[in-house]
Amino acid sequence: MAHTVFIDGGAGTTGLEIADRLEGRKEFDLVRLNEGERKDEDCRRTALNFADFVILCLPDDAARDAVDMIDPESGTRIIDASTAHRTAPGWIYGFPELVGDSVVAGADRVSNPGCYPTGFLALIAPLVRARLLPRDWPYTVNAVSGYSGGGKSLIQFFEGDGNNIAFRDYGLGLDHKHLPEMQSKAGLTYPPVFAPAVVPGYRGMVVEVPLQITAMRSASPPAELREELARYFADAPLVTVHDEEVGELVLHKDAPPSDRLDLYVFANKDGSMARLVAVLDNLGKGASGAAVQSLNLMAGCDPMAGLRL
Repeated sequence: MAHTVFIDGGAGTTGLEIADRLEGRKEFDLVRLNEGERKDEDCRRTALNFADFVILCLPDDAARDAVDMIDPESGTRIIDASTAHRTAPGWIYGFPELVGDSVVAGADRVSNPGCYPTGFLALIAPLVRARLLPRDWPYTVNAVSGYSGGGKSLIQFFEGDGNNIAFRDYGLGLDHKHLPEMQSKAGLTYPPVFAPAVVPGYRGMVVEVPLQITAMRSASPPAELREELARYFADAPLVTVHDEEVGELVLHKDAPPSDRLDLYVFANKDGSMARLVAVLDNLGKGASGAAVQSLNLMAGCDPMAGLRL
């Protein structure tokens, strides 16, 4: 018997991509509401409490309201793609490669990681856990993303008539909403200095953490950092730790959807400096793909089913 799935906010960018990944799969039966029903609170409440799984693709406050509408006795299991519950008690962080497949599989409430934190945490969390990088270093994160990560308003901003935008720098108040999960899930003493930006490509993302190795009280050489990442993710089908030398990393405006995560460790000749880099699709492993991966685990399915490899 198929599991019923209701995507609340399914008309948005993330919700549409989740539905696309579930299309044609016999393990799941999507609960669909028409436009009028989506705006009717009673209809939504019924769907939220009827479905075996609910995936919330909503703004933070709306996601909290949706959770409050679900009767704990209904048995509904939740995946929240918003920021609302990423550091909340009682919620499992939906990054199986970091928390473990079995932890996500057994969870009733899973919070989807943010797209930027996915890249940052994949690079930093394993190395801090292995004590190859210090917890108390003031890390910086430089990142660029495709504009689809900002939802309909940012898509319109970039695709609107007369648009001449080449680069959008933001988060200049240094209080980006991703900072709490980046700090807490990596176990850091300080929140990183986070410098996000948006470029005129629909999807794709590069997240970089530069390191001045020789200035750090305790840090391993770049080669050891790469070796540890390769060891840590050796059994992770979606993650590739590259060891080849490349001269540049490029995001393509017409890149197809991908649920992969590619990690790099670059260094100068004497190993005194390094650049840790993650490349991913902000709508794939950074959003919709991550939600489907968690759903697969929670439903007892092949974790890779429906994903774009």
